[in-house]
Amino acid sequence: MRKLLVGTAVIPVITLDRVEDAVPIARALAAGGLRVLEVTLRTAAARAGIQRIVAEVQGVIVGTGTVCTPEQVQLSCDLGCQFMISPGSTERLLAAAAQAPIPLMPGVASVSEMMRCMELGYEDFKFFPAEASGGAAKIKAIAGPFADARFCPTGGIGLANALDYLRLPNVLCVGGSWVLPANLIAEQRWADIERLARETVEFCASR
Repeated sequence: MRKLLVGTAVIPVITLDRVEDAVPIARALAAGGLRVLEVTLRTAAARAGIQRIVAEVQGVIVGTGTVCTPEQVQLSCDLGCQFMISPGSTERLLAAAAQAPIPLMPGVASVSEMMRCMELGYEDFKFFPAEASGGAAKIKAIAGPFADARFCPTGGIGLANALDYLRLPNVLCVGGSWVLPANLIAEQRWADIERLARETVEFCASR
């Protein structure tokens, strides 16, 4: 995951309600400088939407989010994704991901969960839900005993607090959906999404 995320401060979390929105959203985000995209598997439109992004949008790194089962691990691979992100970590999920050709960033909210994943070779984690689980202060505290671990905090993060996380040395990037307001998607205001993406990139570059 670290190789894929070099130079990436923000992973936009995309939840597709309509397949036809997939390509315009991906193109707008990429044009604004956000090229690592997480598309959650929580909607009926996700599968076809991911297929279209992979086939039609150049220059982006596409991964699946909300990966919870071995079947979704296989689906992620079949769709041509380059990474997977899970909200949590179970034995079945970690075992399936260990056999996959693409990396998984497992979700953790506690040190015990993280240690279990580390026993299987994982060093990069989604910290979720970030704000509800202790926020930046907790990630800063974890750095002491786990210097090699790196995090992508997600959950309750926006421009108001993104730099609190990004300034920590053990944070790779943050994840969030603030660059994709529901009203802009519903109104197909792709230029405004591109503008928000560009503003986010410029703001986070100040970390």
